[in-house]
Amino acid sequence: MNISSRFTVSLVALTAILAGLTTVLLASPGAAAAASTASASSMNDGASLAFVAAAISTGLAALGAGFAVAKVGAAAIGALAEKPELFGRLLIFIGLAEGIAIYGLIVSILVLNRLG
Repeated sequence: MNISSRFTVSLVALTAILAGLTTVLLASPGAAAAASTASASSMNDGASLAFVAAAISTGLAALGAGFAVAKVGAAAIGALAEKPELFGRLLIFIGLAEGIAIYGLIVSILVLNRLG
């Protein structure tokens, strides 16, 4: 099994787990939420969905950044072995790939700041 098929299997498994987790969060609001008023219950559901959205954005961005750094890093090491003077340019490409995770973290922070 090569790396791209392993990545695809991992991504499908992660998506299935997140879908199941979201279904559980939406299907059973709990005994405390059932006893509260409708507005408090909907706010609780909105807050839990915001937490799930923040987790998904951070997790998938980190997964994508890891995959990008793996591909770019392997290519950069190969190019660096042939031409050592390309170090600065290759470091920029790896930094751009790592930036994907930072963007996901920023989205999570923005989503969590909307909760109040």
